[in-house]
Amino acid sequence: MPREPATNKRLSPRLHHELPVSYRTVGSFLSDWATDISRGGLFINTRKPLPVGTAVRVLVQLPQRERPIDLGGRVTRVAEVGNAVNTAPGMAVEFTDLDGARRRELEELVDRLRTVLDPD
Repeated sequence: MPREPATNKRLSPRLHHELPVSYRTVGSFLSDWATDISRGGLFINTRKPLPVGTAVRVLVQLPQRERPIDLGGRVTRVAEVGNAVNTAPGMAVEFTDLDGARRRELEELVDRLRTVLDPD
């Protein structure tokens, strides 16, 4: 039986670009690569994703920015190694603590980077 195509639940377009990230949760501090970032979250490429619902602090090093942005988030989706849809293993993290100024800063940076790095 054919499968229905997955609906895109994203609220804003993603920038497909590798960015270094560090993240911490209770008892762990890890470094990996974010492969997608948007105004509302990012996807961290990792072979050891955290469980859905886990609260994390994410440090994202954006180009053209001297210091990383420190953001709170929550794991909303996990893609295990060898998953059936052939997506990269990792976890989607939704930002949970963006105040107005930090949200605008992140939006401007993502929009500017999208123009420079992903013009299509």
